[in-house]
Amino acid sequence: MTTEKSAPDRRQRLQTDVRDPNARDAYTPTEFEPRWQQHWEDIGLYKTDLDNDPRPPFYLLTMYPYPSGDLHIGHWYIVTPTDAISRYRRMNGWNVFFPIGFDAFGLPAENAAVRNGTHPREWTYQNICNMRRQFRTMGATFDWDKELVTADPSYYRWNQWFFLKFMENNLAYRQMAPVDWCPKDQVVLAREQVLGADRVCWRCGTPVIKRDLEQWFFRTTAYADEMLSYQGLEYPEPIKVMQTNWIGRSEGAEIDFAVDSEGGQNIRVFTTRPDTLFGATFMVLAPEHPLVDELTAADRKAEVESYRFEARRKSEIDRLSTDREKTGVALGSFAINPINNERIPIWIADYVLLGYGTGAIMAVPAHDERDFAFAQKFGLPIRQVIAPRDEAGGDIASAAYVAHTHDEVLVNSGDFSGMAAPEGGRAIVFQLKQQGHGDVAVTYRLRDWLVSRQRGWGAPIPVVYCEADPSCGMVPVPYDELPIKLPDDIETWPAQGNPLETHELWKQTACPKCGGPGRRETDTMDTFVDSSWYWWRYLSPHMDTAPFDTELERKWCPVDQ
Repeated sequence: MTTEKSAPDRRQRLQTDVRDPNARDAYTPTEFEPRWQQHWEDIGLYKTDLDNDPRPPFYLLTMYPYPSGDLHIGHWYIVTPTDAISRYRRMNGWNVFFPIGFDAFGLPAENAAVRNGTHPREWTYQNICNMRRQFRTMGATFDWDKELVTADPSYYRWNQWFFLKFMENNLAYRQMAPVDWCPKDQVVLAREQVLGADRVCWRCGTPVIKRDLEQWFFRTTAYADEMLSYQGLEYPEPIKVMQTNWIGRSEGAEIDFAVDSEGGQNIRVFTTRPDTLFGATFMVLAPEHPLVDELTAADRKAEVESYRFEARRKSEIDRLSTDREKTGVALGSFAINPINNERIPIWIADYVLLGYGTGAIMAVPAHDERDFAFAQKFGLPIRQVIAPRDEAGGDIASAAYVAHTHDEVLVNSGDFSGMAAPEGGRAIVFQLKQQGHGDVAVTYRLRDWLVSRQRGWGAPIPVVYCEADPSCGMVPVPYDELPIKLPDDIETWPAQGNPLETHELWKQTACPKCGGPGRRETDTMDTFVDSSWYWWRYLSPHMDTAPFDTELERKWCPVDQ
């Protein structure tokens, strides 16, 4: 028997079946797919037994979508290869857990509610129903029994639970801070949401401004050193370098400069080079520094305010650029250098940022390029205090001599002159400590996470402000009162401002401490709080006694892929 005749016949028959929609064996997706998908659903083909299945566990995670309307090609660009991995792992004997959910809080839902004259919940859940249907129609192998929606109180209750735990452990706190603010949407923006050199809002294109607000923070800096330890982590080397630079650990000293006035104020600076202290010939504060108002002379206020306004419109990248012309304004006040009692002027300049170090620097123009450019422009003294050993090098006539302490000595530094730079730095800090003017210190480029959002479509922060007894102050909501639910009766969602701030019935509550009248915190949490832990919640999305099942977490985590 030969196949020379049978093969063409088979190809011809297959072509006829596919091309002819009336052929008996034609594949019609709208007929076949729903029937089989329903069968797979009925038999629980893709449901994962997280407890008792003897096969090795494999936790496969894909990004959960924001419910913006319809699924698009970008969603399937992510889901299709992940779904293929799911099928491949199952066929190779693994017990695969492949969950899905919806990242449902956030400003886009509020903007849509404003446009459509509806509540964000209604718009969001309509989209979830639509996207859920589309996912099911495509036949992805998700375990739908483990679905979660971050806007559901059963989920964000645990955001609030975490928040209270952080407060108990001094990891959540409130303080005044400069923030990027969209005046149109009336909302704080993350740095990633401020776009371009013109610094506009990512959603509406409105120019962003800086504004001082009392904000809630998570103390991520408490874990900076832990995040610099990569023991047991299989991170690629470039990722380690990126994370190390992002955290930016610096060792040095904090030094207090007394203000030359009757107020008795000190300006604290952090420096990695205390050995250059004798070369500090002026001080520079960030325009946002809280002491600027107090230290500004009356005849300088108009110029200072104008400069501060312009600085608030610039990005941090722009302000830190080394090749842009330096600008600044003298405050008309002076500080005392604690090592030599020299009276030095105080300036503000936008190349100093409030969020780095202490928001103030001792300017050593002979040994810092930015300070050098600033001093040259404004005619400030430039004094060399570090030089190579046994050399006349370090010419500062045309550029700063950026010292490295490899084999350098202190010069023009009083009793410390001639000492090796590292040794001299330590000796200077020791003397300052003895006099109560400074000490060794460590600082980080990493900043605490600002989690406040002045919007109504987010997880409410579980705090009450007592209005009856000042001694109560700010009071955490008891755990047994969680979740603090968002109100459903906001009929018109405002285009500007936070609707929770004007919802008097929702705001009014009893102080958990004294029982007197109180008001709720109206800030809600950043949506990234939702997406910081959802893979744990997938393991037990219906659990109401804890955020997740720790036994399942030990079995299934960390996520495999």
